[in-house]
Amino acid sequence: MPRFAANLSFLYTEHPFLERFAAAAADGFAGVEFLFPYAWAPEALAAPLQAAGLQQVLFNAPPAGSDAASMASAWDRGERGTACLPGREAEFQAGITTALRYAAVLQCPRIHVMAGLVPQAADRAVLHATYVRNLRWAAEQAQQQGCTLLIEPINPRDMPGYFLVHQAQAHAVVAEVGSPHLQVQMDLYHCQVTEGDVASKLRQYLPTGAVGHIQIAGVPERQEPSQGELHYPYLLALVDELGFDGWVGCEYRPRLGAQPGGTQAGLGWRDTPLR
Repeated sequence: MPRFAANLSFLYTEHPFLERFAAAAADGFAGVEFLFPYAWAPEALAAPLQAAGLQQVLFNAPPAGSDAASMASAWDRGERGTACLPGREAEFQAGITTALRYAAVLQCPRIHVMAGLVPQAADRAVLHATYVRNLRWAAEQAQQQGCTLLIEPINPRDMPGYFLVHQAQAHAVVAEVGSPHLQVQMDLYHCQVTEGDVASKLRQYLPTGAVGHIQIAGVPERQEPSQGELHYPYLLALVDELGFDGWVGCEYRPRLGAQPGGTQAGLGWRDTPLR
């Protein structure tokens, strides 16, 4: 059975954020992930994490910003990363430096680095060169801390204009950067929406060792994995068979939303026999 991590940006939203750690632990999760921690000091997050006995397995680098306030507000301003954007290298480096500082306090081994939105009339070759150059620099910084960076293809329906869309594109970038401290974050929800044929892609990519983290959600509503067109008992059994020993992040929106007990009420999918 895979190791499941609760995504606290999506789950337990009936609780204030810092109370979600304890709620996840009470429901049997051993690991957690979330999107952006920059509205809190890292020590403020480490306290409930450690009190709940949880492992922080993943979070995102800032999607933009050069200081604490702009990093914390970047997502709400519509920013979706700077890694591929020429002229914003200093901002990208500031974000990676900040993310690594948080990772050290939270003892988190993985950071997702967002690519960014393609500017109108941009030359994609220039964006690609910028992306690879920035990721090489960032992977060198992560290596010094024993941390791994992840890049994630995101479907164009949920995030129109995002630079990194396809699994093959992400794996080609990882190969070009050539660092063991850069891997792919394979979100099966995004993969199904964009490309389909998820089982074949698991068979293609998991044996390479280039996939460092998996995320799941039902398709198309992005609700519990028991909902929708993907048959997760089969896919999760396949993940086991292929020897993946990383974490599987539960990045879905509970069907009951922020109703009290809404996340817990939808966790029955974890007890479904695989296959």
